[in-house]
Amino acid sequence: MGRYTGPKFRLDRREGVNLFLKGKRSSSPKHPIEKKGAVPPGQHGQRLLRRKLSDFGRQLREKQKVKRAYGILERQFRRYFEKASKEKGNTGVALLQILETRLDNVVYRLGFAPSRSAARQLVTHGHVQVNNKKTDIPSFNVKVGDLVSLSERSQKLPLVTEALELRGDLLPSWLNRAGLVGRVSHLPAAEDLEAIANEQLIVEYYSR
Repeated sequence: MGRYTGPKFRLDRREGVNLFLKGKRSSSPKHPIEKKGAVPPGQHGQRLLRRKLSDFGRQLREKQKVKRAYGILERQFRRYFEKASKEKGNTGVALLQILETRLDNVVYRLGFAPSRSAARQLVTHGHVQVNNKKTDIPSFNVKVGDLVSLSERSQKLPLVTEALELRGDLLPSWLNRAGLVGRVSHLPAAEDLEAIANEQLIVEYYSR
């Protein structure tokens, strides 16, 4: 599957928010948004900053924020939306629940990796287990009650130990962790979800 391999800080600048795509470096005071403010990249960045967005433009930007934060390309993101639209209740919340319960995101949320891209790498390289079985599919959706852990050989990886130091205390309420074993206690509710973007505008974008 294709994925974005360009400069990640450029994505932060384009969306005007810190999407925490680079782990420790995203929390540094040297982050471009910390240094220069939310100025879009390129020689015409200041002009883009002054331009008033249309309703479609605002919807597009909110969609792009979420796509880029979770590292997902358009075709898969649209499939997630179609799946969420078939669920009962709020479609925007259902979409974010699907994204949050992806295995790579759960590994990141548990503090086993400093960023979602690093978590995806851990998963694809076979370092992650779900219910004590190796699972190397980043898009695998974990369920309530599932146990997510690292294989024994992976627990001392520098990437993991540094991540636990960086993110060890940032556990969301819908996950529990004991040592290097995490458990999904319940699906994230609306109040448990990070306010990356306005999910209602994403629903409006795909409902045009």
